[in-house]
Amino acid sequence: MHFTIEPITPVPGLQARIDGKTKPPGSLGELERLALQIGMIQQSLTPRLEQPQMLVFAGDHGAALAGVSAYPQEVTWQMVMNFLAGGAAINVFARHNGLQLQVVDAGVAHDFGARSGLIDAKIAFGTRNYLVQPAMTREQRDQALGRGAAIVDRLADQGCRVIAFGEMGIGNTAAASLLTHQLTGAPLADCVGRGTGLDDAGLERKQRLLAQAASRASLPPTAGALDVLAEFGGFEIAMMSGAMLAAAAHRMVLLIDGFIVTSALLVAARHAPTIRDYCIFCHCSAEAGHRAQLRALDAEPLLDLGLRLGEGTGAALAWPLVRAAAAFLNEMASFAAAGVSEQR
Repeated sequence: MHFTIEPITPVPGLQARIDGKTKPPGSLGELERLALQIGMIQQSLTPRLEQPQMLVFAGDHGAALAGVSAYPQEVTWQMVMNFLAGGAAINVFARHNGLQLQVVDAGVAHDFGARSGLIDAKIAFGTRNYLVQPAMTREQRDQALGRGAAIVDRLADQGCRVIAFGEMGIGNTAAASLLTHQLTGAPLADCVGRGTGLDDAGLERKQRLLAQAASRASLPPTAGALDVLAEFGGFEIAMMSGAMLAAAAHRMVLLIDGFIVTSALLVAARHAPTIRDYCIFCHCSAEAGHRAQLRALDAEPLLDLGLRLGEGTGAALAWPLVRAAAAFLNEMASFAAAGVSEQR
């Protein structure tokens, strides 16, 4: 797949517009950097964050049946039903912060039928077990990338300018750990965490199983990101990668959540490095490995709240800060307009 993602470039007058607001230069700190980034993404002095959308991609993992998670696989589809009923944390945060939420069935091991708020993009009923074979075929990987991109293309046609990314999938922290290890070069032990709450014995088992998977695949450090994705990824991770690439190609603002979402971004960024310019890193996850991802992407997250829930919750919580950055740029008076004397 090919995506044309232009690097963001300076907008004449944008920094002067930020500096000319009724405040000491730089006094709004990180919000000023955000305002500059948003203006450059949209190439506008008056950016508009229209029709913000939260997409929660869901998929199951064959390796979950081997014990890499503390929860049984059926929790994935049960949580999807909870999302559709409006009862999960991401529903609460999205509602209160003005984000429209849709759930994407990328590959859940359940037949939902047609349901309001659910986008059926299912590739298969979960990936294969990467402990013994690649998680997906190249054809499945490419299908997932393409379907993720198509979802974003439709949203762009409807006027969406901001997409927040979330996920759900029992076992997906394990997949993200393997992707992170392979794509950043960080030691596998530094990339493996407790996920949904493994105890010490469960964590040791998870580390052992993931080491087995890495040894089975035996990928070289120079392996292409899409090859790594096919070996270890989930359909929800692959679909997010395609959606992210399309969103950046449409010059959207990308709100990046935690560990699993950032693993999808690692794939996309290896494929198209300029996507990094379009990303706002919303929080630092408590899950092991996220800091390695952030270092690899040279990213500074907005929040560090000890979150490790996923679902896009960190992105939803950071969204008011992003909205505030655009608001001050568009609505705050300048020194000249307010008749306030500037700094000497």
